[in-house]
Amino acid sequence: MTVSPQTTELLRDRRRPELHRVVVIGSGFGGLIAAKKLKRADVEVTLISRTNHHLFQPLLYQVATGILSEGEIAPATREVLRRQGNVRVLLGDVTDISLENRTVTSQSNRGTTVTPYDSVIVAAGAKTSYFGNDGFAPFAPGLKSIDDALDIRARIMGAFEDAELETDPTKRAASMTFVVVGAGATGVEMAGQISELSRRTLRREFRLIDPRDARIVLIDALDSVLGNFGSKLSAGAAARLEKLGVEVWLGEKVVAVDESGLTTEDSSGKRTTTASKTIIWAAGVRASALGQTLAEQSGITLDRAGRVPVRPDCTLPNHPEVFVIGDMMTLHDLPGVAQVAMQQGAYAAKAIQRRLAGREPQKDFSYFDKGTLATVSRFNAVANVGPLRFGGFIAWVLWLVVHLMYLVGFKNRVTTVLHWAVSFVGRGRAERAIPRARLDPVHYEPADAAA
Repeated sequence: MTVSPQTTELLRDRRRPELHRVVVIGSGFGGLIAAKKLKRADVEVTLISRTNHHLFQPLLYQVATGILSEGEIAPATREVLRRQGNVRVLLGDVTDISLENRTVTSQSNRGTTVTPYDSVIVAAGAKTSYFGNDGFAPFAPGLKSIDDALDIRARIMGAFEDAELETDPTKRAASMTFVVVGAGATGVEMAGQISELSRRTLRREFRLIDPRDARIVLIDALDSVLGNFGSKLSAGAAARLEKLGVEVWLGEKVVAVDESGLTTEDSSGKRTTTASKTIIWAAGVRASALGQTLAEQSGITLDRAGRVPVRPDCTLPNHPEVFVIGDMMTLHDLPGVAQVAMQQGAYAAKAIQRRLAGREPQKDFSYFDKGTLATVSRFNAVANVGPLRFGGFIAWVLWLVVHLMYLVGFKNRVTTVLHWAVSFVGRGRAERAIPRARLDPVHYEPADAAA
């Protein structure tokens, strides 16, 4: 049955026509927190997201390396908000925000939906940035979504399968070379886990290759690993990675990427070409294109990463009804981390409630930095908490506890602990199945169940 495209305008609740309408764009950390904080408010909330789940993005690399399943870090948004009667969840890709008409337009396979608002919280997040080289994308996927993680997992697991079948030594070496671009938290965590996977999990499972021969290269144009953790922890993380067999290339800019590998250039102009079938891009992000939509209508200028400069109360200049939060905004050089989005989501929800109650506006948004954590390998992490900077096993345990606290749902916490025990204490990884369509999308045909 084919559904013809249609345009639907969502009307206000006819039982309560006086309700203030709040539209939340995005189901990430900022959007979800904002919606939940409005639970007891006398408002009508509509949350619009291009995905049907809330993604715990800091653990995406564990889905990509077979430790966790996607369901453990991406609970359905409707399930999370099922007990909140004043929230309506819509699946759709927001394509326009009209500041003049106060409407949000979204697209889905059902057609176009126009949702009126009295207040809107824009928390559409960010996407992978290739710094103007978007042609790199097909050969070096980023890690921002469940689809990205599953694609990367198929590439990593499939690379070892290809190497087992390959008889040409040069091509086999390319299959067993893994390159991670970007030495921030995501890049370091990814490189460390690929090393653990090849040297611990897979080492006795192949007959013609030794997975421990895999070459893992971590590349960054800057001169440090995890630079925001300070020089001591940065040097320690680099040393730990090298002990794991990861080659750390700093001061190297990626200038070309294709199906055969990539080319880097150092400060002297010297170029190096590396043959690799698996390249992962963790080097940068750019704010959602909705930022440009807001800029064109309000006359503001976006920053280099496409982020919206907001007022100290997280609102769009000259539009107090529009809140822009998380990775989409720029304010006081705040970092693009989950904690900023969560705190701004709570702040925006409180601001709306105070306005409706006729109370004085709250103070300007102030970010409380609870610290930053990143894993390097099993039993080893780095932590930056207030004046304290430390690494090793204690930081790793703290990392485990903090990430469990912020996972949504008791069931997810239990299964995550079990999978961590299998992966970190033992050698197994529960999520290693590769759909045939991802292994060979060109020649894929559905197989019989017995095949």
